[in-house]
Amino acid sequence: MNLRFEQLETHLSGSLKPLYLVSGDEPLLVQETCDLIREAARQSGFSERETHHVDPHYNWDELWAASSAMSLFAEKKIIELRLTSGKPGDQGSKALQAYCENPADSNLLLVITPKLDKSSQNSKWYKALDALGAHVAVWPVDHQQLPQWIARRMRKCGIEAERDAIKLLAELVDGNLLAAAQEIEKLKLISDQKSIDSECVRASVCDSSRFNIFNLVDTALKGDLTHTQKTLSGLRAEGIEAATIIWALSREIRQLASMAQLIEKGQSAQQAMRQYRVWSNRQQITSNALGRLNLEKLQGLIQDLVLADQVMKGMRPGNVWEPLEQCTLTLAGAKLPLMSVG
Repeated sequence: MNLRFEQLETHLSGSLKPLYLVSGDEPLLVQETCDLIREAARQSGFSERETHHVDPHYNWDELWAASSAMSLFAEKKIIELRLTSGKPGDQGSKALQAYCENPADSNLLLVITPKLDKSSQNSKWYKALDALGAHVAVWPVDHQQLPQWIARRMRKCGIEAERDAIKLLAELVDGNLLAAAQEIEKLKLISDQKSIDSECVRASVCDSSRFNIFNLVDTALKGDLTHTQKTLSGLRAEGIEAATIIWALSREIRQLASMAQLIEKGQSAQQAMRQYRVWSNRQQITSNALGRLNLEKLQGLIQDLVLADQVMKGMRPGNVWEPLEQCTLTLAGAKLPLMSVG
């Protein structure tokens, strides 16, 4: 059974499933989803909680022991399995399937994993969990969705805010939902039943934007020029080393160039991405980039990175951030002349 987060509260007001699977890569939303399930379970008498952190060295016999052991302090308990990946391995798969075949009425199993790919959702262990319980897939909130997310959260907290205030808050905390939630709590304390305007936000909120290298690469692949430039500026301001950005861009662009070469030889973009094992959740942005950039342009971007590397190592004069900006913005779709490597 699949549930959207928006359906969860209504679902939890009825009879609980014996098992819940929560997957996703956004820590705040995963935590809040699990909190809702835990609270509903506590109200239904599951007053004890036992947590298992599942890494490659985890002994899956511990799940059987936890599910069969009688509690000294409570009649019902929540057993939490926190998986470090969506691949529990053969032993884990067998243990989860065995649990689903004979679940104990006195237990509620809560399984927490990172985002599950298609192969994980086609696995026997996933199908066993899905048949017994409910799966809540938690999706990240991108920068385009963030203002709506902030507006909904403000309304839930009883805060009225002007549109410009919501937009400004989204810009200041872009990519960091935890910071957004914290700032909304602060605004709740100072709102005094008044509508929040942009000046109030500006006075209260620190710039908590979370810039990271993988966001930079993905945003450039999407063709979002404005956000790419902002992210690159943020990385530079945070003191991120140019070498790390050169590595990330080089890795991505060289793979794009290899796929573009296959496309020039007559393969489709889908065939090329399949050959280079591009994850399903990145196929759309990769396809967009391949549509904008042919092999010649990608080779030009590699030359930009060669120049950046030479400048960084003192082999050529100049500012390393200039060829880096040239490369990144061109990857995002800007029409810029190629820089000379010479």
